[in-house]
Amino acid sequence: MNIFDNINRDAPDEIFETILQTENVRIERIVSTGQNSPDDFWYDQDENEWILILQGRAALRFKDESEDRVLEVGDYVHIAAQVRHRVIWTSADEPTIWLAVFYK
Repeated sequence: MNIFDNINRDAPDEIFETILQTENVRIERIVSTGQNSPDDFWYDQDENEWILILQGRAALRFKDESEDRVLEVGDYVHIAAQVRHRVIWTSADEPTIWLAVFYK
C-alpha cells in the first residue's frame, strides 16, 4: 500500500479513508481538493487528533484563537478532544493529503 495511491483530484467533497482502526486508535487519510468548513461549523470531537500534512496546504482556525494556522508539507498539529476547530481553506491547485490519527 502507498499513501499517495488512488488520489481523486476531482472529488466534489473531501474523502475520508480509514487506514487502520482499533478500539482506541483510528488512522485516516483525508484528501481535500479546495474544501473548507461551512462558516458556522466547528468540529468538536470526543477523540484527540494528531494531523500531518503530507501534500498541499491548509489553514485551520481554533475557536479560542484569533489567527489561522497555515499548515504546509511536513507540518503537524495536535488537537485535544473537545477543542473546537474548523478548516478555513485547503489548496485548490493540488490535493491536500492529511494523515490523521484519532485516539482516546
